Parts: sequence; C-alpha cells; structure tokens
Amino acid sequence: MKNNILAHIDNPAQLEKLYRENNNEFRKQFNEIYPNHKDKIGLQVWNERLNFESEKIALGSKNEILAVMVFILIGGLVANIPNITGINEESFFSKNVALLVFSILSAYFIWRQKINLNKILAPVIAIVISAIYINLIPDYNKSNSAMLVGIHLPLFLWSILGYVYIGASLKNNTKKIEFLKFNGDLIIMCAILFLSCMVFTLITFGLFELINIKIEEFYFRYFAIWWIAAVPMSATYLLQNNPQLINKVSPIIAKIFTPLVFINLLVYLIVVIYTSKYPYNDRNLLLVFNVLLIGVMALILFSVAEAGKSNKGLFTLYILFGLSILTIIINSIALSAISFRILQYGMTPNRIAVLGGNILIFIHLLMVSYKLFKTVRGKPEIDAVETSITLFLPIYSIWTAIIVFILPFIFNYK
Repeated sequence: MKNNILAHIDNPAQLEKLYRENNNEFRKQFNEIYPNHKDKIGLQVWNERLNFESEKIALGSKNEILAVMVFILIGGLVANIPNITGINEESFFSKNVALLVFSILSAYFIWRQKINLNKILAPVIAIVISAIYINLIPDYNKSNSAMLVGIHLPLFLWSILGYVYIGASLKNNTKKIEFLKFNGDLIIMCAILFLSCMVFTLITFGLFELINIKIEEFYFRYFAIWWIAAVPMSATYLLQNNPQLINKVSPIIAKIFTPLVFINLLVYLIVVIYTSKYPYNDRNLLLVFNVLLIGVMALILFSVAEAGKSNKGLFTLYILFGLSILTIIINSIALSAISFRILQYGMTPNRIAVLGGNILIFIHLLMVSYKLFKTVRGKPEIDAVETSITLFLPIYSIWTAIIVFILPFIFNYK
C-alpha cells in the first residue's frame, strides 16, 4: 500500500481508488508518508480528510438509531424472561447474559455491515444452537463440565462477533486487528456508561428516599435489568459513529499499564521463585496463574494492536517483548503444573481444557515474541507481529468450540 501511495502521490483519482480498496490500511500508511510530503497540497487535503476530528457527537442516521432501539428492546425483553415466566433468575442469567450481549452485538454488525445472506447463515445457526444448548445442560453447580461450557461459551460467542465484525472475510487481517482495538475501546466505553448508570441509580434512590419510598427491589428487577442489553449496545453504537471518543484514551491506557504490568509480573515471578510457591499441588494457585496468563496475553495483543497504528514507539515494543518473555515463563510453569496434575491425578474436563489452552497460548506467544524480537532489532516487522496475532484467532475459536460442544459429552457431563 505504501509503495502504491508514493507511486500515485500526484494522482487524486488513483489515491481515491486505493482508499476505497482498503481505507484502514490506506490511513495507516498515509500517516507514515505524510510527514515527509507536507508541502503537497493534495496530501494536505487528504490529511485533513483522514485525521480531522469533529468535536460534535454524531448520532448516525435515523434508520440506525431505530435499529439500535429495536436491538435494545429485544435484548431487554429477553433479559426480562425470568420476570415474565417466573423461572430461576440465577440459573437463567448465569447461562444467558453472555449469549444475550454477544447476540445483539452480532445482529447489529450483521445489519450494519449488510453481510450477504449466505455468509450470515453459519453465525446465526451457531448462535441459535448455542442458545438452545446452554439452556439444556445441567446447572453449573451440578456439573464441572457444565461450568466449563459456561466459561468457554462467551469466548465462542465472542469469536462469532469477530466474524461478523470483519464482514465474514477471514482473510482480512486489517479488520481483525481493528476488531481487537474495538474490544479495548468497547470495554472502556461500557465502563463509562455503567458508571453513569450507577450515578443515575444513586440519585434516583436518594430522591425516593427523601419521600420515604423504597424502590430498590422494583428498580433492579424491572428497570436496571435493561442495562444488560442497553449498555454494550449503546457503547458499540457510539463508538461506530464517534471513534474519536476513545481513540486517544486506549493508547494512553496501553502505554501506562504495559510497563506497570511488566514490572509487576517481574516482581511476582521473582517472589514465586524465591518462596518456591509453585502451582504443582495448589489448585487455586494454578487457577491464579492461568487467569494471570490470559489477562497478560490479552494486554499484549491489545497493546500490539495499538502500537501497529504506526511503526513508532520503540520503547513500547521493547516492553511488549519483555512482557511476552515473562509471560512465556509463566506459561511454562503453568504447563508443567497442569501436566504434573494430569499425571498425578488423571484426566478431567477442566485439566484437558487448561492444558489445551496453555499449549495454544504458549505457541502463540512464541510466534508473537519472535516477531517482536525482529522488530526491536531494527527490522520493520510490526505488520508481521499483527499477522502473527490474527493468525491464531480462528484456532482459539475452534478450540473453544471443541470444549463447549464436544468435551462435555466425552465425560458425560460429570
């Protein structure tokens, strides 16, 4: 893309064609080229077009607003099923919250992306099967296999959301990286909206308290329950129409927390080695290790996605490389621990799931670390780092599908 832009730098029609072919990649490469060609009027116009940030909040078209309201309404009605039918609330929400959130977001992107019918059949069927399946399995407190399904089904549904977000085009690596960035932005926006809802709730409670009316139970049962669908849907809608709302916050958070996590992880590993507190015989410690591993892996993927906006930020890349090495060490300890527990106590669904997940993460980390190593050594490999990240996303999806739909049946839901 960069060479094509440079070759047609004085050809507005060809630049427009390149932009329409892949606008995200065009924007990225243009921002690298522009500082050395600021004297060209045509490129100055393109710079304003690509990087101008309006202070106004865009609300989208009337059709989009209506569609979002419909999705929120449907989500809210589904969330009210326990109130309507009287079924057990705890069992319903523990199984269906993730299904509800990812389903409405997937439906929104299917509608927004105008994906062809033949390409949406697979994700729609997968969501319908997931909805039926999760509500037919035993309650989580009665089966470890069912609990395993409950933990991994949101990951499977997340992969379906990613599939429809990228327009059902599995070869589009740029859109895959964009999806990772979107997830980081979505978490931040959801947190902001959730805190705003909590402030509104406290004000509401305070006002009714002044007139000696207790509305807490009624409020949470019939009103706050709509947040389950409204918060993520509203956050997604705002981000799609106003990317400038968060696009400066996410990189700052990544730059601040990446070195902090690196220091924290380094100290933690030193303490683990010094105290010999290895997770070989402590199941809870092994669980902490794996949660830590997944969290740090997610941070690495998101931070690399942010670093990929430009081939700058060498210090950040060094930190990410160091963080990936530390995470490989943690993963090695976790792998040895789960292997020890399998040899010592035998196979269980949980141990198989943890072992398989750790092996995949370990291989993925090796790939990402190798590409980061080449980048910090001076070779422009940031695109290769991004490719190594996106390459493994479908593999994670396949593994979660195996855990959700196959593994429990092998162990007969014990």
